[in-house]
Amino acid sequence: MEKLMTRGLAHVCLGVSDVERALAFYRDQLGFRPAYDFVNDKGEKIGQCLHLGGRTFLEFFRSGQAPPPGPSHRHFCLEVDDIQAAVAELKRRGVEVGDIGKGSDRSCQAWLADPDGNRIELQQYTPESKQAPWCK
Repeated sequence: MEKLMTRGLAHVCLGVSDVERALAFYRDQLGFRPAYDFVNDKGEKIGQCLHLGGRTFLEFFRSGQAPPPGPSHRHFCLEVDDIQAAVAELKRRGVEVGDIGKGSDRSCQAWLADPDGNRIELQQYTPESKQAPWCK
């Protein structure tokens, strides 16, 4: 089967209980830049789009649906160049981040969550990472 003509991941979309609280977390603590607001027909802000870098964005919308409790396969992952430095900086900014470990893919990883409990994985590829052959 021929590959669909994709360039990469365009965006991830999350539900949040409070758009402004989520914006403060992603902008002020993770450092993402606001791109544009989502506004309904009544002129109310119902969501936000943030620029993560390159051609990749994060969207979130006001939602009453909480993420499932416990370990989640529903998460998004951010690749970082230096996981030690990224975790240290996030902790300096007041973000609660778990310990750095290695995943089953042999990549370094650490986990955090936004104020609504949406899980975020930080990942640094290693020469032993299963992704390494694809990242040249």
